[in-house]
Amino acid sequence: MFWRRGLALLLAILVWCVAHPALAVDWTHPLSFSNAELSRRDFSGQSLQAAEFSNANMELANFTNADLRGAVLSASVMTQANLHAADLTNAMVDQVNLTKADLSDAVLKEALLLRAIFNDVNIDGADFTDAILDKAQIKELCAKAGGVNSKTGVQTRDSLGC
Repeated sequence: MFWRRGLALLLAILVWCVAHPALAVDWTHPLSFSNAELSRRDFSGQSLQAAEFSNANMELANFTNADLRGAVLSASVMTQANLHAADLTNAMVDQVNLTKADLSDAVLKEALLLRAIFNDVNIDGADFTDAILDKAQIKELCAKAGGVNSKTGVQTRDSLGC
């Protein structure tokens, strides 16, 4: 009698599992472009949340209005890249060469920017609220900071604590 109940329970569990497949959420793994050659690529307007671009060459790439929230760009080359109005909230932009990049009107809230290179970068209207920068970077960026971010309404100088 005990084995019948056990068998019935096992059969009920089996029927339930077959009749009720797992509740899967439509979620795909983030895009990975690590170690890729992406110079001059056009990513403008694309949703690239949590995408990985570490150690990639993105010289002259276009990320205008791209959604890069939570993206990993660590140790990449982004010289002369266009990041105008891109959303880099919570992105890892550490050790990235941004020489002559356009970060105008970009949102970099809570982004990790340690050891990023900002030579001749355009940050007009960029929002750096709660971004992680060292004192030397802040001093360098404050020297050229100006404008108000069109999405957040935050002044660039205020977001840097100038």
